Amino acid sequence: MFVVIKAHNQTDQIKSNQCNQSIIGEIKRIYMNYTAIIKKAWQGYDDSKHIRSIEDISALVSTNHVFRITFIDDDIVIAKLSYFGKYEHFKEDHRIIHSLCNNLLYPFENLLSKSLLKNNRVYTYRYKWGKTDAWVVFYNPTRVMQRLPRRLDEHQIRKLAQQIAKFHKACSRVSNVLPKSSKTLRTDMNTLTEQLHANPMKFGSLDKGEVIEYHCEQFLKYRTKYNAGTFETIPVFIDWNIGNFSVNNKLELFSRWDYDWFRMSSRMMDFYFFSRVVSDAGDRTVFSYLVNPMMEDRFMIFLKEYHQINPLTADELRFLREAYRFFILNYVIKDGQYFFSHQYAEKLQAEAFEIYLPSIETGFDAEKLIDTLGIEVPEYK
Repeated sequence: MFVVIKAHNQTDQIKSNQCNQSIIGEIKRIYMNYTAIIKKAWQGYDDSKHIRSIEDISALVSTNHVFRITFIDDDIVIAKLSYFGKYEHFKEDHRIIHSLCNNLLYPFENLLSKSLLKNNRVYTYRYKWGKTDAWVVFYNPTRVMQRLPRRLDEHQIRKLAQQIAKFHKACSRVSNVLPKSSKTLRTDMNTLTEQLHANPMKFGSLDKGEVIEYHCEQFLKYRTKYNAGTFETIPVFIDWNIGNFSVNNKLELFSRWDYDWFRMSSRMMDFYFFSRVVSDAGDRTVFSYLVNPMMEDRFMIFLKEYHQINPLTADELRFLREAYRFFILNYVIKDGQYFFSHQYAEKLQAEAFEIYLPSIETGFDAEKLIDTLGIEVPEYK
């Protein structure tokens, strides 16, 4: 199937490119036979156990594909299928997560969803046929207790902060024994700038390309200024919206799933989503990625409670602005079309240029956070 759109000027060419990319993505989603790929993946794992049904349980706002597999003996496993990025990174991330699962101690020893193993290694399957390149991993079903409410009260904010502080400390204690990761913040920023240099019109216009390049340069500049290279590297999951974890009746972390944005990095990469979880607006069906939640008093409550258990530094709090900048550049602009449905990707990327990036310099004040926690250090000039 071929789609041809004739462009009469530069603006039409831009719209044509964007339209074609969108159509190609939709065609790929329609014609990729997910069920057949998952069946082949399972045959490579254990062809003696027969599948009864495969049910798509993917989130509607995401391009991720998650399936519930039911076998004829009524056993159930979860399959995740991905075709974005590099298979090597997919395999590497799940290897690290498996090691983390095995090494976390009480009370987090059963927190994370566990991948299925074959020959003592995480089993991943790569399907290649023509232009189709997809990979699959299987999980044990995750037990879910209680979901936090859409809008947290102050007690719930404090309890969540305590739990996250303890979880980060637990991740810190095992970080030295985890496999190494090839992904870093710097490599992702370099990939984005390389894409821009290869195709200055990739994100719609030369002006947008210049904006992106400016913010990439600012990120690298302040990463050095705030000594982020010296921050401890731990496992971070970044996407901590309330649909990705559950708690018990004591508001203790009970289960955590969805590893799409997992990486080994500074703990500060997690904090923007914590601010969203505790924000006054709370969890919303129609969402944006505004910087505002990090300035709310409710986030100050979270930070103070976290800081009592797992102290933060002034440089880390200053770097929080750069963690937000990285999130917008990498996960919304560079890869948004892969992480979000077409409708959301368009909305979020438009807002990135109109609202998110312009607000970075004016909408975030690290000194407020530093003063709130009573950290006495000289201000940066």
